[in-house]
Amino acid sequence: MFSGIVEETAKVVKIEKEKSNVHFFLTCSFADKLRVDQSLSHNGVCLTVVFVDKEKKLYKVTAIQETLDKSNLGLLNEGDEVNIERSMTMDKFLDGHIVQGHVDQTAVCTEVKELDGSWLYTFRYDKSKGNMTVEKGSVSVDGVSLTVVNSRDNKFSVAIIPYTYDVTVFHNYKEGTVVNLEFDILGKYIQKIMAGYIEGMKK
Repeated sequence: MFSGIVEETAKVVKIEKEKSNVHFFLTCSFADKLRVDQSLSHNGVCLTVVFVDKEKKLYKVTAIQETLDKSNLGLLNEGDEVNIERSMTMDKFLDGHIVQGHVDQTAVCTEVKELDGSWLYTFRYDKSKGNMTVEKGSVSVDGVSLTVVNSRDNKFSVAIIPYTYDVTVFHNYKEGTVVNLEFDILGKYIQKIMAGYIEGMKK
């Protein structure tokens, strides 16, 4: 489980394909502190560390076909950056919101608007999958916990401060960029309960 507070970006240095799986080799400042079997969020996707080279500060994770189909990890190239976050511990503050690391679907960036000291990003997603946002609710974009503004049926925007812009991959986004979305788990439970209740009322 994660909080959506990205620690830093990791750099993809090598990509290997093995049947339908893809192995990603990445470097980051705390790679020498990682261990095999540890969970790590990559652009909001929970992946298991399967190899660590402490001297080179290099580690390896593997994505299966299901993960590649539902996320933007299959679009990564060598040299790309990804947002990373280690799992929460019980002694940490929940500064963001509950993020499971299970991507619901992808979205496309439709607009990047530079404001006076901040940025406003707008994303469009396929509403036929049944997901939704609410005004001032929480959403995870590539693993970053953010507050929704301008919520629509298939669109929403988020405002980004300079710190987040610098520390995450948001500084690489442009129109057409594909991002991972994880919708608020509490909202998804409520939505499912209410759908069952409404269905029962029809009988």
